[in-house]
Amino acid sequence: MKNKTMIKLQKIKNRLIVIQVLFLLALLIQSANSFAEIDITLRGELTQGGLIIGVAPKGSKLWLGDKLIAQTDKGEFVFGFGRDAALNQTLRWQSPNKVKNEMLLQLSERTYKTQSISGVPAKMVTPKKEVTSRIQAETNLVKEARKQHTDLLFFLDAFKAPLEGQITGVYGSQRVFNGVPKRPHYGLDFAAPTGTLVFAPASGKVTLTHDNMYYSGGTLIVDHGFGVSSTFIHLSEVLVSEGQVIGVGDAIAKVGSGGRSTGPHLDWRVNWFNIRIDPQLVLNIPQH
Repeated sequence: MKNKTMIKLQKIKNRLIVIQVLFLLALLIQSANSFAEIDITLRGELTQGGLIIGVAPKGSKLWLGDKLIAQTDKGEFVFGFGRDAALNQTLRWQSPNKVKNEMLLQLSERTYKTQSISGVPAKMVTPKKEVTSRIQAETNLVKEARKQHTDLLFFLDAFKAPLEGQITGVYGSQRVFNGVPKRPHYGLDFAAPTGTLVFAPASGKVTLTHDNMYYSGGTLIVDHGFGVSSTFIHLSEVLVSEGQVIGVGDAIAKVGSGGRSTGPHLDWRVNWFNIRIDPQLVLNIPQH
């Protein structure tokens, strides 16, 4: 009788062990699936002024801080950091199955040069009151063009320099005009003779053209999709029209020296919505 009871207890014990093992396996499988669902990849330099392109499972929700990040139909996304962005950033996401996770993005800090420029007309350093309304109207045009969100996917392509020439101004440098400190410079300057052709660094849709803005002269903005845009300023001539879709390498404008400029050059800028990005870092983003 004792032996039968022990055998029976052993069978119950074995069943409990099997149940526990199966339960643990189920947890492991669920955990593995959860991690697979929330896995993301990022490319680009995690630094101030950097542009980051990533991929997450289709149908995920992503936030950079409190800002919701849009995804393409295949799960790609893009975001960027400004010149003086905080070094600690948080990327949060939720998988289609409601699994939540977050990642601390540690940005590298940058130092910027001070660039002194003399010979700028006094009216460009401290504009007269009568041109204030013009400057504000032109600023609003630029802001409207840059805040557009479209489903264009050209931001995923490799960017190319818009022309070959000596780089005379870089992103982030503090500019001092005629001894008066001004806002930082947010573009990449290429020295070139007036009339030199400017080529599209990536495909996109033209969202703004202007023959002569007060500060930037001939101005052109091209949308590459999902908030990423290129701005070209100090142009002598714009060769494309608003609404036109252009391809990478297309001739889009000519170098000039309009606006606040001491000589002919191209000032190329990149934005993610209202965030100003370093064009040199965009050129260096690795491809898949």
